[in-house]
Amino acid sequence: MSDDMAMEEAVVAANDRFYRAFESLDIKEMEEVWSTDGSVQCIHPGWGLLSGWADVRNSWVRIFNNTSSMSFVPHVLHVSVEGPVAWVVCVEDIDSRHGDTEHNSQVLATNVFKRVDDRWLLVHHHTSPIFRATESEGNE
Repeated sequence: MSDDMAMEEAVVAANDRFYRAFESLDIKEMEEVWSTDGSVQCIHPGWGLLSGWADVRNSWVRIFNNTSSMSFVPHVLHVSVEGPVAWVVCVEDIDSRHGDTEHNSQVLATNVFKRVDDRWLLVHHHTSPIFRATESEGNE
């Protein structure tokens, strides 16, 4: 296996760890996959830019406190590794429960990682809804 392929596999594994931490709804798990310095950023669907670990962490606490369960199937579309920085673009299929209500959604995500002490840590997560034309809109 080439070094490039091994590096890409390590980044995809880090991306998977992020989604498993998200599914755990446990802030301690989430802290393990993020760089916790001041340069991190996060944009959740419909939210503004969150900068710095304190704001990003608080957003996860808020999400976790208001979610009963969550599962992800990330479909990786693209992986790039450029030195100590890498990014993954994927479509997230999400099933979640908030109280008694189940939600199914799909978003497009970009996850940016930085290599720190032989670990790939998340430094930027950006998701946005995927809007698709309805059948009637596609026929006009």
